[in-house]
Amino acid sequence: MPQQTAPIAPDDEHYWDSIRARYAPSPDFINLENGYFGLPAIPVQEAFRRYQEQVDRENSYFMRVRFPERLERVMAALAAFTGAGRDELLITRNAMESLNILIQGYPFAAGDVVLLARHDYDSVIDTFGMLAQRKALELATIDVPLDPTSDDAIVALYERAITQRTRLLLVTHVVHRTGQIMPVAKIAAMARGRGIDVIVDAAHSLAHIDYMVPELGTEFAAFNLHKWVGAPLGTGLLYIARNRIADIAPLFGDIGHAPGDMAKLGHFSAIPPAPILAVEDALRFHEAIGTRNKEARLRYLAGYWMDRVRGIEGVRLFTPRDACRHGALASFGIDGIPARTVAARLMDEHRIFTVVRGIGDEECVRVTPHLYTAPADLDALVAAIRALASR
Repeated sequence: MPQQTAPIAPDDEHYWDSIRARYAPSPDFINLENGYFGLPAIPVQEAFRRYQEQVDRENSYFMRVRFPERLERVMAALAAFTGAGRDELLITRNAMESLNILIQGYPFAAGDVVLLARHDYDSVIDTFGMLAQRKALELATIDVPLDPTSDDAIVALYERAITQRTRLLLVTHVVHRTGQIMPVAKIAAMARGRGIDVIVDAAHSLAHIDYMVPELGTEFAAFNLHKWVGAPLGTGLLYIARNRIADIAPLFGDIGHAPGDMAKLGHFSAIPPAPILAVEDALRFHEAIGTRNKEARLRYLAGYWMDRVRGIEGVRLFTPRDACRHGALASFGIDGIPARTVAARLMDEHRIFTVVRGIGDEECVRVTPHLYTAPADLDALVAAIRALASR
């Protein structure tokens, strides 16, 4: 992705204090659950309010006259940011809507096998389960190690699970449960060599990990703009390589566009324009920092607290030890205390908000800092974990 600034050290607290000042989180608690959606920076919030006021004033005139041209500006910015073609992108409400368009529109045949990992997003697995019943598909599932030895070992897991009937692989770029970064491009290259399509669930990776969309090596991918891009809630993105658009049937009824026109998949009727317009502002704020700098800072924050709890007796980390295999998201558990109890005590006793996620047959507490998170916030988390583990 474009880098607009010189390299910034991930522990340059003077610089990151200046970035932290551009956010306004609640003072009532320490929010370490930024994986759900990202807090927009103050300039993005202000722009969003201006756009909403203009929409409310101008009503239908804005939507019919001004919005089409403004939307094209946003799409051009997204194309430049992602490296994808303007004609390969569609704005949606979230990655899950993008994935539903892909999954339910994909040209499956009865008996096709879809290969999933147990760590994939629950709602995506449910969508495939629903479609399996409708279209007589078969779902195959693998378990990816929490702390893998190499990319090649992960690729081999997927490859060994492929059969002659395997039609499609779902690959999650950044696992929402543990923060593990999957070697998407290597898995996609292996699958492509065997004539198998890959859908990438990149809900957590855009503007979090430094890459351009074509580097994923896939023809189908779904993203959120309201997580790490920092756009307002209710903005997602769908990517389909232009030579594959005709293969995806519309989820929302449309016969007015050509089969290879991405617009055929976006017949949503009236949509709120203000969040979409603020995508441009979010991209400007993000690019002023730079994806590489942001990724390094988020990885540093995750490592900051994990390194300090790693030696505490009874504390288990579910996130890969290798810093290159995770970003901001990371998870932990405490022996003898259910994850839900840990999360509840963190909030009730220490005013630290986290979330519980399932991983295999277990549950873990997910911790997700943001650019506005200070090391002092993470020191408070470490102290709280130490206190809970000592009981």
